[in-house]
Amino acid sequence: MIIYMNMFINFYMLIILIFISVAYFTILERKILGYIQERKGPNKVGILGIFQPFSDAIKLFLKEYFYISKSNFIYFYFSPIMAMFMLFLMWIFYPMGMKMFFNMEYSMLILLCLMSLNSYVIMMSGWSSKSNYPMLGVLRGVAQVLSYEVSLIFMFFSISLLIESFNMYMFFKFQYNFKFFYMLYFMMLMFILSFLAELNRIPFDFIEGESELVSGFNTEYYGIGFAMLFLSEYMSIIFFCFLFIEMFFGFMSKIMFIFLMMMVMLLIIIIRGAFPRYRYDKLMDMSWNILLPFSMLIYLIINIYKFYMFM
Repeated sequence: MIIYMNMFINFYMLIILIFISVAYFTILERKILGYIQERKGPNKVGILGIFQPFSDAIKLFLKEYFYISKSNFIYFYFSPIMAMFMLFLMWIFYPMGMKMFFNMEYSMLILLCLMSLNSYVIMMSGWSSKSNYPMLGVLRGVAQVLSYEVSLIFMFFSISLLIESFNMYMFFKFQYNFKFFYMLYFMMLMFILSFLAELNRIPFDFIEGESELVSGFNTEYYGIGFAMLFLSEYMSIIFFCFLFIEMFFGFMSKIMFIFLMMMVMLLIIIIRGAFPRYRYDKLMDMSWNILLPFSMLIYLIINIYKFYMFM
């Protein structure tokens, strides 16, 4: 009983630390984008603007919430809660002292199921708004997320075939002496492109294209609803950075693990500041004609390698 209590206390502490990480990740992003665009980032609230995320959070959570008469009330308010709940479930796979909170045999399959539910959140939030711009964002978003999930699944299965397990803890254990970073370098680059599209980040942010869709699927959200969608988006960015390190670098010291996560997060921010938005038809073409065939080819090569190795 004491072991389970400690586990849940550690998990709640992790959630609190994730919220703090999201707060300072947003201000880091705004500061770096400010330097890239030759302007000042947040610098008024607190010393060098370090309290800006907390003032933004207080402003959003204290805003009055109006009822949109034409919206589907239940789905409209339920979708931000569902987005947060799914991200909380994903974080149970975070290592604590290089051990998972819940060391499940098929944890990778559970994670893929949770990732696929993201398209339902986008679909519910846009459809329930009963507005044209969110619906256009939904149509784009569902096609984009589902397309890139196919290649992502092949990448996950390629690594699971190498380690011969669906247990995510084995990703760490297997890479104790040898890193997949060296062996699967090109697949790592494909993984970065795929999870940028999965996270709706620039240059693949067609779901929230401000220049043509106002704000995309979350146009009608404000206050606490927008804050929950915003938090879930940045929590998923941090989680995918952890997942990237786990898949291609595996076991390492805690300091090195955090350093690599910071480097990947900085890379995502720099990509946002350095690259313009991609064209939607080219995005879908890259998914089905480039990433999917190459991910299937890598999966086939690993299958052949495993077959001849055990002959």
